[in-house]
Amino acid sequence: MTSPQSDPAPQPPQPPQGHVHGHTHSHGPAAPVSKHLRKVIAAVVIPFATAVVVGLIAFWPGGVPDHERTGVGFDRQTQDGKVVQVVKVDCADVNAAQVPPTGDTSTPSGREAVNEQEGECAKATVEVTSGDDKGRTFVEVVQPDAPRQLREGQGVVVAYAPDAPRDLQYSVTDVNRKIPMTLLAAIFALAVIAVGRMRGVMALVALAVSFAVLTLFILPAILQGSNPLVVAVIGASAIMLAALYMCHGVTARTSVAVVGTLISLLLIGLLGSLFIGWADLSGNTDDNTGLIHGLYPDIDMSGLLLAGVIIGSLGVLDDVTVTQTSAVWELHQADPQMGWRGLYRAGIRIGRDHIASVVNTLVLAYAGAALPLLLLFSIAQSSVGTVANSELVAEEIVRTLVGSIGLVASVPVTTVLAALVVSADRPGASPSSSTAAAPARTGRGRRRKA
Repeated sequence: MTSPQSDPAPQPPQPPQGHVHGHTHSHGPAAPVSKHLRKVIAAVVIPFATAVVVGLIAFWPGGVPDHERTGVGFDRQTQDGKVVQVVKVDCADVNAAQVPPTGDTSTPSGREAVNEQEGECAKATVEVTSGDDKGRTFVEVVQPDAPRQLREGQGVVVAYAPDAPRDLQYSVTDVNRKIPMTLLAAIFALAVIAVGRMRGVMALVALAVSFAVLTLFILPAILQGSNPLVVAVIGASAIMLAALYMCHGVTARTSVAVVGTLISLLLIGLLGSLFIGWADLSGNTDDNTGLIHGLYPDIDMSGLLLAGVIIGSLGVLDDVTVTQTSAVWELHQADPQMGWRGLYRAGIRIGRDHIASVVNTLVLAYAGAALPLLLLFSIAQSSVGTVANSELVAEEIVRTLVGSIGLVASVPVTTVLAALVVSADRPGASPSSSTAAAPARTGRGRRRKA
């Protein structure tokens, strides 16, 4: 009876202290990698970052080259405008100069001609609210079947053609969407900051840096005649370094994600270059690319297509590589004794789920962007082979598959890199800590014997 009562007495002062110390040591934040590993990672990342900086300096464009506006598509002088009055009128009165319709409404042109003569049109008075002609008004006639109808008080974008007759110099080209777009961007920024806090702020700063690199370096450099692929690789690398290190800190974990992203980007570039050339994709498939080629005939349009593939894949690659690296680091923290093979097997199981969701997301994103085009092929009752063989769709297929292959490859590449790095780092117990730990174990042994 005396022995059971005496055992609990010595336990409160000594054993809880040793136990708390051991618990905090094993479940606290993961220790930083060793100095040797930091040197190895720096030997890879620093030369790469230096090469990116040198590339930015060597290919820095210094601005967009000047050219004489053609007045076609986006290459027009535009000003802000406002609809001050809308009056409903008989289409026959405002379309008096039109050729009378044949009465055949079986074709779209026939139906449009009938509407232009028999429907009710809108006669809008538009005021120019910016530029040298601020305050000037003009009349815009909107047909009843026009996809965009005007209303009084609506902000619009007007195009200016200086060589046209005075009454025809201005025309409405689009709706002014600045207010809703700005409000939506503000809501997005507030949501990111509210949930992400400081990480969210850094993510927004990284986003601003990405847009700056895109608008100040990549686009002007391509317009000045630099190789689109080289410019895209340099710009994408700069965006990657800024985004990853700003959002996730200058750590070994982030550096592994950087190396994994770089390897995947190189794979995407090689595959894209091979299959874009093999499939004879010109990159000149619509009015916009045709206008670019007309204004700047020296631009390599197929290279521009490849540059778009690389930049488009970068955002999803960052997500995959950071997630895989963090997963491996957390697995190592949960079981520090797990070797690199065990870490790789556990990490790749997580990566398989990531692959399935990311690839599906990428394919659906491209399919959604090309939905009107796919709808046209469906209306024409074209076969799957015919649709896939057309250059418009073939571009999207190559873009999707090349990007998806890079994403799939990034999972095992990043996982094995993270597993090798984190498992090679065995801090072990320092002499002082091992000395301090020994008495605790001895003490517990003495208590058991007692």
